[in-house]
Amino acid sequence: MNDQTQPTSVRVFIALAPPDHAKEELARQLRPAYETFPHMRWNRMEDWHITLAFLGELPVETVPLLRPPLAALAADEQPLSLALRGSGTFDDRVLWSGIDGDLDELHRLAAAVRTAVKDCGIAFEDRPLRPHLTLARARRGDRSSAGEIAQGFAEFTGHRWAAERLHLVGSNLGRSPGPIHYRDIEAWAFGDGNSLRS
Repeated sequence: MNDQTQPTSVRVFIALAPPDHAKEELARQLRPAYETFPHMRWNRMEDWHITLAFLGELPVETVPLLRPPLAALAADEQPLSLALRGSGTFDDRVLWSGIDGDLDELHRLAAAVRTAVKDCGIAFEDRPLRPHLTLARARRGDRSSAGEIAQGFAEFTGHRWAAERLHLVGSNLGRSPGPIHYRDIEAWAFGDGNSLRS
């Protein structure tokens, strides 16, 4: 069996990504927690993102269908002014930071992205948008660590930044025993439609 066989599917989502300075500002707040709670499964800073539409596992040949409508959508958008703010948990185990700023525009953008995906004939679970960055997950049975960390930076408010690109992202989930890593399949700058390949 050839280990170099290309996967036939990829887990895909469409997202915005905070700039490095915004992520570093939050990471400074989290530094004590990194040391106090090393048993948490911390996401890499470079994988922090705001998911607009989670499409799940797609056949590799389906992904190119998304490029033209997402490029056109990005070309018609303007940058959003956002900030990282506050904290919380999902199900007592998933630690997140919230999003502040142009939230009406963020919800409208997410709706437009989801419509574009559906217009491509791609089915996905259309969950309500809860803008956040997923920062870490507690191990099974640990019902308190995420909440303790969230309390420690509940009052955090980061500086505003401009979300200037729409990202089509793929992950290696399901093909590797290691941590989940994400990579841009493609990204488009808002307002000009120029494709930015990674």
